[in-house]
Amino acid sequence: MRILIDINHPKDINVFLNVIKILSIDGHSIKIIAANKENILDILKSYCLDYEVKPHYTGLFNKLCGMFKNDYRVYKIAKKFGADLFVSFGSPYAAQASFLLRKDHISFTDTDSEKATINQFVFTTLIFSKVDYVPSCHRIDRGKKQKKFNGYYELSYLHPKYFTPDESVLQFAGLQKFEKYTILRLSALNAHHDVNAEGFNFKNESEILSFVESLQKYGKVFITTEIELTPELETYKVNVPPESFHSFLYYSSLYIGEGASMAAEAAVLGVPSIYVSNTTRGYLEELEQRYGLAYTIVNSAEALEKAVDILTKNSNDEWTIKRNKMLSEKIDVVEFIVEVIGNNLE
Repeated sequence: MRILIDINHPKDINVFLNVIKILSIDGHSIKIIAANKENILDILKSYCLDYEVKPHYTGLFNKLCGMFKNDYRVYKIAKKFGADLFVSFGSPYAAQASFLLRKDHISFTDTDSEKATINQFVFTTLIFSKVDYVPSCHRIDRGKKQKKFNGYYELSYLHPKYFTPDESVLQFAGLQKFEKYTILRLSALNAHHDVNAEGFNFKNESEILSFVESLQKYGKVFITTEIELTPELETYKVNVPPESFHSFLYYSSLYIGEGASMAAEAAVLGVPSIYVSNTTRGYLEELEQRYGLAYTIVNSAEALEKAVDILTKNSNDEWTIKRNKMLSEKIDVVEFIVEVIGNNLE
């Protein structure tokens, strides 16, 4: 059968990568459509995956006009490909194109943080989709099309069954084995799920540098971001290849940042994780309240205090125990997604 997968965020690639491998081995034809956004195309190239490109639009007006342009782009590619099924991480383009072609669209999502975002998803994606799968910790009820599973999407690529960290990334980054370092994530906070979101709220470069210097007392600091950095901050930027980043995250002593997805990635890897935001996520709440693997903190001062507390303790075994408890209670998400797709192809 012929399956079209629409990619709109780097995380989407990770979620579907092992699924694509299994489906391809099973004899299915896969067509990937990717947004020309952030480092999506570089990641796809690093995995030697073929893809078609659609443009990425910024700004409310451009995004609105761009939605119709991308709908048509996905529609044309899908029609030529002869897609039997559309799959995406909540893509309105895939959902709407599938509706026009009278094919099913399966949506996988985990955002439950903002009412405006939820309403946008319902009216641009869910009404055109057959079903939307969300983690069991999802806090929003979207009706009969929503179905839950006991897992996190991050486990589709970071579960030990699918992920083996590569220690050579430390040498690439100029680090020694067991050397402490912190990963600091600065986000633009302009994605659809970032409506009304606030993070560190740094007012200028000097405030960021002061925060970095406070963390540096306990080990090196590496910044990951999609925003432009000043020359001085640029010296802290992560320089490892995109395909090696999760190994780099795995060996870190702490993650602290404005990115919810990366906070969850760190947590499921057993890395102490601090999400700095005035918004919350159901999956991060569960990772904090049930497993003690993550923290959501509203302001930078409290976040720094928690970071120092973590970095001054030598508690690797504690975090490994927490992670193992979480892994023992969650399903194989890759097998689940493959099964869902297979059932919808019958």
